[in-house]
Amino acid sequence: MYDLKDKVVLITGSARGIGFTIAERFAHEQALVLILDLAQEAVDNAVAKLRGQGGNAFGYVANVTDTKGVEELFARIVSEHGRIDVLINNAGVTRDNLMIRMKEEEWDLVLNINLKGTFICTQKVFKHMMKARSGSIINISSVIGIMGNSGQANYAASKGGMIAFTKSCAKEFASRGIRVNAIAPGFIETEMTATLSDEIRAEYAKVIPMSKMGTPADVAKLCLFLASEESSYITGQTIAVDGGLTMH
Repeated sequence: MYDLKDKVVLITGSARGIGFTIAERFAHEQALVLILDLAQEAVDNAVAKLRGQGGNAFGYVANVTDTKGVEELFARIVSEHGRIDVLINNAGVTRDNLMIRMKEEEWDLVLNINLKGTFICTQKVFKHMMKARSGSIINISSVIGIMGNSGQANYAASKGGMIAFTKSCAKEFASRGIRVNAIAPGFIETEMTATLSDEIRAEYAKVIPMSKMGTPADVAKLCLFLASEESSYITGQTIAVDGGLTMH
């Protein structure tokens, strides 16, 4: 459907969860998929699974908050694969707590990985995309960054910051042929939500106009579109994948 054959696609935090589903979809479209995550074993397992499905995948271990490490890794990737066509900033964590109880380290950890990590990876990939005068950067934000949520002030600040960051980068990078967009997933079926009770699921469904949670594939399919030439005139946008939860 999308002409992504042999495109070099780097996805942070992609050894499992939504990130891995995104990687699977790109591999299915015959892209060259680069898994980037913190643990070597998890990265190796993800790469082996993609290759077992016939995908073209390679794995790398890095911490997105390590500026020097990211810069050196991206230079190595370009040396090994020629370029980076697509960067998907997916790495993220939560440390939920009510504001009155939130520890400074809980704030710092979430802002560092979710927002600073996105800044570092974007800045370091831009240098390579700028030379190629093409590229697509996709930031995985959240509906929490749009509407906020009790007990998630740190997460909301990081994801809201990603949305503003996306707009600024889109304006800076457009003249170089590089597009920057954000995706804001809503309530998505993941390993974390699989443990929720039927009662909590029913409460979630009540506030979603489509009355159901989304799937990682719903997010992945939008990534394919935003990475492809089908979206060549779209930049600086935040698109919610949320069943209508945050419609205006």
